[in-house]
Amino acid sequence: MQAEPKKSLVGEEYEVEIGPVAHGGHCIARTDAGQVLFVRHTLPGEKVVVRVTEGEEGDRFLRADAVEVLEPSKDRIEAPCPFAGPGRCGGCDWQHAKPGAQRRMKGEVIAEQLQRLAGLTPEDVGWDGTVMPAEGDKLPAGQVPQWRTRVQYAVDDAGHAGLRRHRSHEVEPIDHCMIAAEGVSELGIEKRDWTGMAGVEAIAATGSQDRQVILTPKPGARLPIVELDKPVSVMRVGEKDGGTHRVHGRPFVRERADGRTYRVGSGGFWQVHPKAADTLVTAVMQGLLPRKGEMALDLYCGVGLFAGALADRLGDKGAVLGIESGKRSVEDARHNLAGFERVRIEQGKVETVLPRTGISEVDLIVLDPPRAGAGRNTVAHLASLGARRIAYVACDPAALARDLGYFRDGGYRVRMLRAFDLFPMTHHVECVAILEPAGKVV
Repeated sequence: MQAEPKKSLVGEEYEVEIGPVAHGGHCIARTDAGQVLFVRHTLPGEKVVVRVTEGEEGDRFLRADAVEVLEPSKDRIEAPCPFAGPGRCGGCDWQHAKPGAQRRMKGEVIAEQLQRLAGLTPEDVGWDGTVMPAEGDKLPAGQVPQWRTRVQYAVDDAGHAGLRRHRSHEVEPIDHCMIAAEGVSELGIEKRDWTGMAGVEAIAATGSQDRQVILTPKPGARLPIVELDKPVSVMRVGEKDGGTHRVHGRPFVRERADGRTYRVGSGGFWQVHPKAADTLVTAVMQGLLPRKGEMALDLYCGVGLFAGALADRLGDKGAVLGIESGKRSVEDARHNLAGFERVRIEQGKVETVLPRTGISEVDLIVLDPPRAGAGRNTVAHLASLGARRIAYVACDPAALARDLGYFRDGGYRVRMLRAFDLFPMTHHVECVAILEPAGKVV
């Protein structure tokens, strides 16, 4: 007998009291029937009316937006951005929260993930629970840091550039993104007609005047003539190979960090906040305290940011091996670090390349894995190399917590953890954990 189709609850409204913040830019509440709600556009302690955006009867949880605030939190402000709110732009999560409250909630999420996934308290990891703003970002409520140096615009059917709505392919047309860096805003992307394009990515380098746009055409569409308010180089994403190809100008931008210039090509990875690269290098080097002549690994090394910082500090007799899967990033890393004779960059996945190297011991390790984390097997391999210190750079607290649990199984403990608000107005947060062998006497 065929089961009855479950009834959709999309559009249903409930009056609820909001509980704690959860990982992902929402807070937790429950319906009178006990069904869990993940609610956006609200804050802990509020009483609100929510409208369900995803879910059916019998689902483990529902997603919802707060559409009416009955009892506001003292941390609530009027969202500065006119495009923020239920059903609108999905680029920000916390426009309606005071800046200090945003950082406090991010700290609560980190603490919750550490406890739930690794059984670790802030005291266990040498963390005071604070999330530090980047230099220059500590602004009064109602003011928004202009920090996003890379913005991926989607294009609607009318050729207007905008940003996607939350968990949707629908485009919210905008005339200005408040968190976009000045170098992105001054291009005037939102004022142009992008008919035929599926997306436009704008990049404004830190430490140079380099500006770049990367166009993703719809199938069969011709590229427009790109005339923006500032000089830019132009790249396009190939329809057949998905690769990024030069159309006009340099195929890279020059970024600056730790006193060095780094070439970043084809939209390759670089930290989005203009202060992020320097902030993270400082935290990593202060935690590792590199010594002349040591051997270090830089895993998921990108264009060589941490490898360069290590090589500078390890001296002529030190050595660094970087591993990166992206072909273009490897080319850039080799170019960026060509002045160091004892730096080698290998291309491939860390879990594949590292065992092939035959390396059985190292002094220092830096890893900055993608959002999913390094994983149990890679962490077990790293723990077997006997490094005196390991720096783990993480953009996802859940992946960090899982991997710290694996490191504990491998005989390492967290000496200290620092958290940085390098993505203001969003739920994202960056952490740096410094690990050392558990048997080491403090």
